[in-house]
Amino acid sequence: MPQIKISPKLNKLLDDFCAGLKNIYGQDLICVILYGSAASGDFVPAHSDINVLVVLKDIGIPVLKKATFFINKFKFRSLEPLFLSEDYIACSLDTFPIEFLDLKENYLLLYGKDVLAGIGVRLDNLRFQCEQELKVKLVRLNKAYLRIYRDKTSLRNLLLKSFSSVLHVSRNLVRLRNKNVPYQRQEIIEELAKDFGINAGVWLDILAVRKKEKILRGQDIERLFVEFTQDLKKLTECVDKL
Repeated sequence: MPQIKISPKLNKLLDDFCAGLKNIYGQDLICVILYGSAASGDFVPAHSDINVLVVLKDIGIPVLKKATFFINKFKFRSLEPLFLSEDYIACSLDTFPIEFLDLKENYLLLYGKDVLAGIGVRLDNLRFQCEQELKVKLVRLNKAYLRIYRDKTSLRNLLLKSFSSVLHVSRNLVRLRNKNVPYQRQEIIEELAKDFGINAGVWLDILAVRKKEKILRGQDIERLFVEFTQDLKKLTECVDKL
C-alpha cells in the first residue's frame, strides 16, 4: 500500500481491510481506493468519514454477501465502503458527474488498478445535474418554509443543513466556467460571488454559524434564510443559461 498522509493506525487498518478483501474475492477484486477527506489530508479523527471505494467485477447481491461478515467486524466500523463495478462506473458518469468528479479530486489507490485515472465527465452532463439539484433544493426549501417559518430553531437547522449541500453542488458551477475549482469553502463562496453575483456576506455569515463562530438570533435566522433562497434562485437562473 502506498504511503499516505494519515496516521500509522489508520494506515494499518486500511492495509488489513485490503488484505481481507483480497482473501475474499481474489482476482474478482479490481481495486480498493481511499477517497474524500482521508485522502486529501483534511481527515479529522472522530469527525471525518473514512470513505473507501471497492471495485469488483460484479456487484450482485450474492457477490456482496461474501463480504458482509468481514466489513461488519468491529475493527472496521469506522470505514464507509462503497462497492461498485467498472461497468457501473463507465455507464454512470453521465448520471452522477458531480459524485465522480468528487471521487477523482481526492483519492489514493490502495490496491489494484486505478479505475479513476482515465475517467472523464462531459460538461453538459455536469450542467444538467447542477441545474436539477439546485432547482430541487430551492423547491424543497420553499415548501419547508411554509411549514416551519415560526419555528426559528427548525428554520436555522434547515438553513445550515441545506447550505452545505447547496455549496457542494454550486462549486461545480465554477468548474463549468472552466476554472480551477477551489476546495476551501470561503474560496468557493468568493468565486460564486464573482461569477454569479451571490451575496458573499450572507453565505459567509451562514458558514460562520456552521463553524460555531457566530450565533444567530431569531430575526437574523429569518433574514439569512430569505436572502439565501434568493441567491439560490439566482443560481438556478444562471445555470440554466450556461
